[in-house]
Amino acid sequence: MRVYVPLTLSGLAEAYKTGELGAGPLAAYAVTPALREWYLSDDIEELEYAALNRAALASLRLLAADPGAVRRRVVVAVDVPDGAAAADPDRGLDPAALGEVRVTGTVALAKAAAVHVDLDDAAQDVAAAAEALEAADRGDDDAQFVVDGAEDHELLWYATQEIPNLVGLGD
Repeated sequence: MRVYVPLTLSGLAEAYKTGELGAGPLAAYAVTPALREWYLSDDIEELEYAALNRAALASLRLLAADPGAVRRRVVVAVDVPDGAAAADPDRGLDPAALGEVRVTGTVALAKAAAVHVDLDDAAQDVAAAAEALEAADRGDDDAQFVVDGAEDHELLWYATQEIPNLVGLGD
């Protein structure tokens, strides 16, 4: 099963050093029945893109909680065994939990298929969105507009071999 793990660049650097995205339960996003119902599509690529975007929003939440983090959203696409990820049935109808799963066990970075990261030019919009996120969650339309501005930036795809360069450890 493909899951999308939200991180920050410092979290990615730590994963690169340890070889692990973390020990479970680990929050991630995937194509869940609730996400399928919400998105109203049977196209797996569209559904995986929706799960990736949900993880990008979770990465933005991590940035909002860490003012010192580099203002770029990071999502790691990783393949885990089918039974290793499960949605919380009690949160299935919660719109904030669409696509959310918990991954049990340790998730090795070696299982990653790709890394998705904002370009540097998104940093200003991502920083503003991180600042506005709390107000947007309370229903502030202006703040939601700022958050949506960050979501307008596409995360770029990087091969896992590019992680050292992404986190500043490359040659």
